[in-house]
Amino acid sequence: MKILHFYPKSDQMIAQYVGILADGMRNSAEVERANAISQFKQRLRETHPDIVHIHGCWQFAMNQAAAMARKAGVRVVLSPHGQLAPWIVKEKSAIAGDTKSPTAIAGRSEYLQRRTVERAYAIIVFGKMEKQSFENLGWNPRVEVISNTIITNSISPQEMCSQVFRIYQKVIDSNVLEQMSEKDEEVLAAIIKAGITGDRRWVGNIPYPAEDIDWRRILIYAEHQNIRNYVDYGISILGLQADNIDTSKIIAYFPEKYQRPRPLKELTGAYKGDEADYLLRMIRQIQTAPCLLHLIELSRELRRDNVDDDKLQELLEEKHLTTYASRLMQILAEQTLLEEGYMPIPPTDDRGTRQIRNLIANHLKI
Repeated sequence: MKILHFYPKSDQMIAQYVGILADGMRNSAEVERANAISQFKQRLRETHPDIVHIHGCWQFAMNQAAAMARKAGVRVVLSPHGQLAPWIVKEKSAIAGDTKSPTAIAGRSEYLQRRTVERAYAIIVFGKMEKQSFENLGWNPRVEVISNTIITNSISPQEMCSQVFRIYQKVIDSNVLEQMSEKDEEVLAAIIKAGITGDRRWVGNIPYPAEDIDWRRILIYAEHQNIRNYVDYGISILGLQADNIDTSKIIAYFPEKYQRPRPLKELTGAYKGDEADYLLRMIRQIQTAPCLLHLIELSRELRRDNVDDDKLQELLEEKHLTTYASRLMQILAEQTLLEEGYMPIPPTDDRGTRQIRNLIANHLKI
C-alpha cells in the first residue's frame, strides 16, 4: 500500500499528526508526505499512491490536490481536523453571501470545499460530536471516527495508526472493478466461463502465471457481486492456484442504494417447464437492473440443450425486447465468453450496449 499525505505547512499540530501516522505505518505501507502543491504534484507523479490523504480544509491547495489525485485515478481520504465545525462553515457561508465581500472568490471557495468533501472516498473525524456536526452538513455519508492521540489519552499512537490503516484498506477494497487491470478482467471472464460450463476445454489455458493475477481484487469483486460460488468453481476447474481469502469478512464502502444481488429465480420465479418463457422472464428482469450474477445465470441457461431459439425470438419480438436482447448478447460475450452459437439472436454493439456495459461497471461505484 502506498500513501501520500498532503497537509498545510503552517499547521504544526497537523504536521505532528501526519508524522505519527507516517512513523506508525512504516512497516506496513510506503508513506510519502508533501506540504506544498508543487511537492505534492511531483510525489503524486513519481510514487503512484493508492491513497491520497488530505489534511485540513478551506485552503485552495487542498482542493487542488484532491482534484489532481482524482484525475490520476487515486482515491482521496480527507481529515477535516475540526475545520468543518458548524460555526466555521456558517462563517464561510456568511462571507460568501456578503455583498460587500469578494463574493465570487468566497463563494468559489465554499463550492470547491464542499465538492472536495463530497468526492472523498472517506472522511475521518476525531470524535462523536465532530461526526454529528459533519453528518448534519449532509456532504458525505462515509464518515469514520478515529480519536487523535495528540489531543486525547483514550487512544495510543499505535492503535490510532492501526485504525487509520484499516480505513485505507477499506477504501482500497471498495469498487475493486474500477482498479482491476484488463488482464485481470480477462482472467475473470475465463474463470466465469469455466464456472458456468464446468469444463476447462471450453476455456483453454490462462496465458498468465497465477502469481501475476490480482486475486484479492478478483475475489472481492466476486463477493460483492454474489458470484463467489461460480468463481471458486471456475478456479478449481482451471486448476489455478488462487490466494485463499475469506472475502465475506472484508469490509468496503458501497453506494447508498446498493443491494447484494439475489439469484434471478428469487425475483422472477422458478422454471415452470417452458424454457423460452423462463429465458424471457430472465431478460426482462435483467433489463430493470443488470448485474453480473444475472448475466451469468442467463448465460448458463442459454447453454441448455432444450432452448427453442425460434420460440424465444418470437417472444422477444412480441414483447419488444429483441433490440435489448441483442445488446445483452454482446455483453454476455464479453462478460461470460458466451459463443454466438448459443445466442438466440446476433449480438449488437451500439450506444445502447454501452449503456448496459456502464450500468454493470458502475454497480459498485461510489
